[in-house]
Amino acid sequence: MLDCVIRGANIVDGTGAPAFTGDVGIDGGLIREVGTVTTPTRRVIDAQGLTLTPGFIDIHTHYDGQASWDSELAPTSLNGVTTIAMGNCGVGFAPARPDMHEALIALLEGVEDIPGTALSEGLTWDWETFPDYLDALARRSFAMDVSAHLPHAALRCYVMGERGADHRQHPDAAERAELARLTREALRAGAMGFSTSRTFVHRSRTGENIGTLEAGHDELLAIAAALKAEGKGVIQLISDAYLTPDDAFAESELALIRAMAKASGRPLSFTVQQTDEAPDRYRHIFGEVAAMVAEGLDVKAQVAPRPIGVLLGFEATVNPFLLCPSYRALAGKPLGERVAALADQGLRQRLLDEHAALAPREFMALIAQGFGRMFRASSPIDYEPSPDQSIAAEAARLGKDAAAHALDVLMEDGGRRLLYMPLINFARGNLDDVHAMLTAPNTLFGLSDGGAHCGTICDASFPTTTLALWPRGNRHGRTVPLEALVHGLTARNARHMGWHDRGRIAPGLRADLNLIEMERLAVPAPEMVHDLPAGGARLMQRPTGFAMTMLAGVPTFEQGMATGARPGRLIRG
Repeated sequence: MLDCVIRGANIVDGTGAPAFTGDVGIDGGLIREVGTVTTPTRRVIDAQGLTLTPGFIDIHTHYDGQASWDSELAPTSLNGVTTIAMGNCGVGFAPARPDMHEALIALLEGVEDIPGTALSEGLTWDWETFPDYLDALARRSFAMDVSAHLPHAALRCYVMGERGADHRQHPDAAERAELARLTREALRAGAMGFSTSRTFVHRSRTGENIGTLEAGHDELLAIAAALKAEGKGVIQLISDAYLTPDDAFAESELALIRAMAKASGRPLSFTVQQTDEAPDRYRHIFGEVAAMVAEGLDVKAQVAPRPIGVLLGFEATVNPFLLCPSYRALAGKPLGERVAALADQGLRQRLLDEHAALAPREFMALIAQGFGRMFRASSPIDYEPSPDQSIAAEAARLGKDAAAHALDVLMEDGGRRLLYMPLINFARGNLDDVHAMLTAPNTLFGLSDGGAHCGTICDASFPTTTLALWPRGNRHGRTVPLEALVHGLTARNARHMGWHDRGRIAPGLRADLNLIEMERLAVPAPEMVHDLPAGGARLMQRPTGFAMTMLAGVPTFEQGMATGARPGRLIRG
């Protein structure tokens, strides 16, 4: 007798093959039968009109701290994800010398916009080494299966102390040997791989560059050789190759990526996005990746299904008036007090006068004055807004000053209104280039950053956007078949990570599954919730359309609500 049969579903099995109608029989946490199931069962789930997929696999999250106190790991778990990899981009909390705890918190607060107060109160620190950290995770249960990379920044600080946090410092020969030894130790304990960061964007809360920014070839190749010696693990990294208009710099970074792939002999993936400064760099990178693959190297680009966009608001980390002295005087007050104060016409005018006098540079100039790229975060949210929907366009139609109109919009809903500003993957004002990335060879679906950017970005809903947007098509009618999208969210990521027990609907594999009402699948506007330790805030999205998510045959979510079941465990590599 089976534990459960899912009857009459539209099955998209994760392989990329055409969908078909059938049943799936489940017993003991595994898929036992697929097709027409007649074996007696204890429970029947009527799936007529629903689409059945494998559970999604998110290979790019940052729940490293949150996993030590939280079991649900939302919003990732709300979006059909049943397996995650943490410790990406070289940041995490293990290994951790006791005297480096505060430095690691400061780094994660700056790099990933995770409230430092929440980390200080929530982190259990019942570990020091990376094997200790995995053991701590193994003592917990979750709504998803979790795994972790060995993060380079934490490893460097563990070996080099404060010097490890300085990107201008390099390990000596003895320290390189210790970095390699600890990497092998972590892999043997169950690390999924090794991650590092080479982007100037990653800074601590006090503005210092991440210590791994300029790690030398000797250092990185010593670590890569440790993966080769163990014969296991993947490499994940972010480099500034995708954002630079400097051809020589891009080539030097890609040469390092090729060298790491050769030295390790292991699968390697790295971030590829589109910036306004180098809108076609991704095409050049894809060509170089194809050349690496032709050489026999297992290298892939991680890409995203929509723009990476900052959310602006009075509850968010940033808003257009953040640099104004009158707003900064209010910034620490509760939202209700700020909204009440901003309703005063005298204060409002002072604020607008101060804003008009601002002369910010680079990123802050866009945040403060980029009204042509700010859009209302509607529900369901439109991730491909047209220019005539911008705050600047609305203001022009109303005959208002753009800053004054933005202030009025932000005051809506008791000051909870959010504005969406697509920054990455939107250089041409549409998602045509994103379509090219999603359909290119040698790519992985990733970059959701679940658990990070708590007050600025909410991209853990990437899987929902992938399935809700691309089968229907973007503004210019470019589409991707559902079967190909599900394959990218499941089997392809599983194969890259070496998880051969999941990612497809087939007998003998894990019963990690999603039942989806495709017509209802949508992503609402994010909202701010205050449920982190010490009252820390984070953005949350609760999608519609997920009828059920199962992990090892156990329903973890039904109609978007957690069942309370926590069958998820640590996966050791």
